[in-house]
Amino acid sequence: MSASCGHHHGTFEGVSDDYKRRLWIVIAINAAMFIVEMTAGQLSRSQALQADALDFFADAVTYGLSLAVIGASIRVRTSAAMAKGVSLFLMGLWVAGSTLYRVFVVGVPEAPVMGIVGFMALVANLASVWLLMAYKDGDANVRSVWLCSRNDAIGNVAVMFAALGVWGTATQWPDLIVAGIMAGLFLSSAVQILLQSLKEWNAPALAVAEEHRGHAETAAKTATKTGSCSHDHGAHGHSH
Repeated sequence: MSASCGHHHGTFEGVSDDYKRRLWIVIAINAAMFIVEMTAGQLSRSQALQADALDFFADAVTYGLSLAVIGASIRVRTSAAMAKGVSLFLMGLWVAGSTLYRVFVVGVPEAPVMGIVGFMALVANLASVWLLMAYKDGDANVRSVWLCSRNDAIGNVAVMFAALGVWGTATQWPDLIVAGIMAGLFLSSAVQILLQSLKEWNAPALAVAEEHRGHAETAAKTATKTGSCSHDHGAHGHSH
């Protein structure tokens, strides 16, 4: 298949009714949990809950973008993945910055609220991970969906540990530490998505260049062979 058709051999690109149905369910789960977790995070003064709520919001938006570009050309799909990578990177920077700011702000989060909402979010994300497990490998657009879902599940486990730490120490430090770890996870996933997107963005051009180089090598070999034959004939004629 030529590079111009916009497909990669052996790479799942999201063109599946089952995948789309699962993605719609995951979008609904993420949108609902964003509202619940952001509200709880504000009320309980938990930075970790608010960071996780932002992740839910980003996922709901980017999953919608993923749905919109399924079946599009490789350049459109990689552009969407790049946009998601950049937004995830910016979100990671925001969480890191706001966490550093909170270090100097007095206020201990409410551990019970963190624990209850964190458990709700964990159940929601385990359901999302289960729905998307069969499609975790694919192009940059599909893989970015899986990485975001995985981040959510890890983040929720971390929030529950933070709640336990806040309850045990009666300080905000466990909450802030978990928020910082989540910021690092956002940044790491953003880099992975961007690197794969750039690779897939350049793939068509590289394929065309490889094809041209193959034609050039074939032409050169043909010319060399023809020249060699002509030289042999010339030499044979001279000996006579």
